[in-house]
Amino acid sequence: MDGISQHGSGVGLIAKLPIAQCPQFLHKVIDGVCGRAQPRFQDYGSVWNLREWLEILEDTAAFVKATIGKDGTTEESANLLSGLSPEHQEVVLKCLKSRRPEIKDALTENVCAMSTAYLQDFDWQLKLAMSSDKLSTLQMPLVNLDLDIVENGAVAPVSIEMNKEELQNLINSLEAANKVVLQLK
Repeated sequence: MDGISQHGSGVGLIAKLPIAQCPQFLHKVIDGVCGRAQPRFQDYGSVWNLREWLEILEDTAAFVKATIGKDGTTEESANLLSGLSPEHQEVVLKCLKSRRPEIKDALTENVCAMSTAYLQDFDWQLKLAMSSDKLSTLQMPLVNLDLDIVENGAVAPVSIEMNKEELQNLINSLEAANKVVLQLK
């Protein structure tokens, strides 16, 4: 088993990227690890398909975290990259070396902030509310939104029931948040 398969085969997909584009891609992945903007699929869609993109992004970030997080030596890192060409290995190692202190700081901050919650999964259903005394006249559509929130490593299910107006407010809020995120990229 080569070193790349230990941290996910996605790191090996770096070989598809021309050497000239590797530093930019790797620095953007490191930016993502450090809490800033990650590389965008639209910039690399001609190199990787969506499945490969998700794989390389996740596995490369995991490789960076694992390599820097455990204070690995350059030789250990090179051994983990044994499936890549020497040129690709050199680019990866240069990027890791140049950003090591910054990555270390970000990983330390992330460990301290691990108590944050995030959304893992969601499901929705549309129901029609019925009232026993006005069964024939009351027709209020409701949406049940089930969220899986991960907090401190534990998944907590949260159910929210919304009427049409509340759903529209949620959609408007999410669209506004999306616009802000797109402006930050």
